[in-house]
Amino acid sequence: MPILALHHVQLAMPGEMEAAARAFYVDVLGFVEKPKPPHLAARGGAWFVAGSAELHLGVEDDFRPAKKAHPALLVQGLPELAARCAAAGFSTWTDQPLPGYERLYVADPFGNRIELLEDTSWPT
Repeated sequence: MPILALHHVQLAMPGEMEAAARAFYVDVLGFVEKPKPPHLAARGGAWFVAGSAELHLGVEDDFRPAKKAHPALLVQGLPELAARCAAAGFSTWTDQPLPGYERLYVADPFGNRIELLEDTSWPT
């Protein structure tokens, strides 16, 4: 049985912080919130989708941010997205080069690391 695709990535967040999650993932990164099924919505957190990327945030009582493990989001317009992050108060940083990509990192409001990648072979 082959794996067909990655359905979603889940990150943790502290409780009662859904508004901060929406402000970052929707207003800054451009995701759309996806309604959670009612039985899961009772747990808190939020689900987001953009293109084929789906990201779930689940409430964790003993929350610790993911500072190493992270999702990598393929984007177009990385400089513009970096400017949106900065304008919203989210600093970005770079790391070692990755051949074929421009990339940077940003931390969500909870300290989870998010990688943003732009394929340099795409036409502009």
